[in-house]
Amino acid sequence: MRSRTVRFTVSLIGWVALGLAAFFLIRTQQHISSLTTGVRAFDLQARETTDALADLRAAQQAYVAAGQGVAFWMPKVSTTTGVVRSKIVALRQSAESGPARAALMEAEAAIAEFEAVDTRARDYLKSGELLMAADVIFTEGGETAAKTARHVERARLAEHEALDARAAAIHSQQALALSGAGAIAGLLLLLLALARNQIAADNSERQRERAIAPVPAPTATMLGVSRTAPILKTAADLCTDFGRVRDVSDLKDLLARAAAAMDASGLVVWLGSTTGADLQPIVSHGYSPQVIARMPAVPKSGDNAAAAAYRTGTLQIVLSRPGRLSGALVAPLLALEGCIGALSAETRHGGEGSESVQALAVIFAAQLAGIFAAAAADSGERKAAVVQG
Repeated sequence: MRSRTVRFTVSLIGWVALGLAAFFLIRTQQHISSLTTGVRAFDLQARETTDALADLRAAQQAYVAAGQGVAFWMPKVSTTTGVVRSKIVALRQSAESGPARAALMEAEAAIAEFEAVDTRARDYLKSGELLMAADVIFTEGGETAAKTARHVERARLAEHEALDARAAAIHSQQALALSGAGAIAGLLLLLLALARNQIAADNSERQRERAIAPVPAPTATMLGVSRTAPILKTAADLCTDFGRVRDVSDLKDLLARAAAAMDASGLVVWLGSTTGADLQPIVSHGYSPQVIARMPAVPKSGDNAAAAAYRTGTLQIVLSRPGRLSGALVAPLLALEGCIGALSAETRHGGEGSESVQALAVIFAAQLAGIFAAAAADSGERKAAVVQG
């Protein structure tokens, strides 16, 4: 990482990762917009079909209404029936979900049944049996038209439910893409920070050695690499394990390892929402349950580092001072829609001023944001499934 070309390449990789994530978000959002437009068109056509069924029902009842002539209404019923049938077929062909297509097939069968009922009513009228014709029209005819309208409405609702499910799945993919890009960018930031520290240490070592001897020690770079390698390996292992969290116990174990890597005496994960809900301590390491229970909720407008990180979406550094036992770092949890919380770390030995520790805090916060954003998306999908069931 000494070479300027290598550092430029690493930076370029980070920008490429962010660019790909942005491209994916734009394309998927365009896909959601396309799906929404299709459902709106389907919705409009379904409502037109329902209105046509209401006209069809009224026109058939006019057969036996006083002062009306069947010579006018019978051709109108035939024409309207053909229009309704063609609209139902068009709806079935444009439907995206299986339940909607099944409902429209039932609607086609119902409109065919309506035609059979209309034929019987006309036969009764031709034979002069007005009461029988009225009975068929107002019972069987009306119920068949209403049943057809119910099938069309069921298909319309099924299309909306399918759109909601597909949009939720796409939003979950967007959150994963964003958290992955954030993790890659954070890891590359850590590499660049460690490389800068290594170069500074090497320069200082060379200057000291020049004052003592004209030949610099050949092992300075090797010592710098040996100090950097354990931090990189720890960060890589933790990033991998964050992606395989199954429950709260796994998450607490990872927080303990993260605290050890950052030389932090305690970590707290605060969770709010993109709408600005108060931050609540969700999971922690290094604090007793009694201490966590006494921690108050933190409003977004609060005057502390956690609220500032939640409000601005940037890393907050609280430096240790004489009379204070430790400093602190607060990294925001950034999801697709915005900041959903914060990770606070109580550091020791002035660790809050280390760029390596700061980079680790950003990386771990990105991993936690992906976990909680995906958990929220899964919860929304389960609720939608319960409603559909």
